[in-house]
Amino acid sequence: MTPDSSTSPDAGTMAQVHAAAYRMDRPWSLREFAELLESPHVLALGDGRAFILARVIADEAEILTIATDPAHRRHGLARSLLAQFHAAAQKRGATCAFLEVAADNDAARALYEAAGYRQTGQRRAYYPRETGPSADALILQITLT
Repeated sequence: MTPDSSTSPDAGTMAQVHAAAYRMDRPWSLREFAELLESPHVLALGDGRAFILARVIADEAEILTIATDPAHRRHGLARSLLAQFHAAAQKRGATCAFLEVAADNDAARALYEAAGYRQTGQRRAYYPRETGPSADALILQITLT
């Protein structure tokens, strides 16, 4: 099963999926998604089950967020979106992609590692947690060429 990347998800769809996927953290608002989608550098792929939002500037691509509705997890949607993103970013001239992920997000870290991302940096105590200490942000990168 692959997400429908023939059309970009709209801000409302992304806000709904993000809220379901990140209910333990602060999900992004409809306004935040709408403002990001106004940029010509932003790339959105996916559908109402899962999406990826990124930006490509010059030869770098940055994953801003990726989200899968909990009802559709473990079907390969995020993995498929990541591959589609890599191809689309390369078409736009990107030679590398990077992202940040919470050190305690084991599922996301496994996804990125399986796709070939490697850690290049760390931001200590970057993600606040309501119950417990803040989580580090790991900076991951992959070469696209």
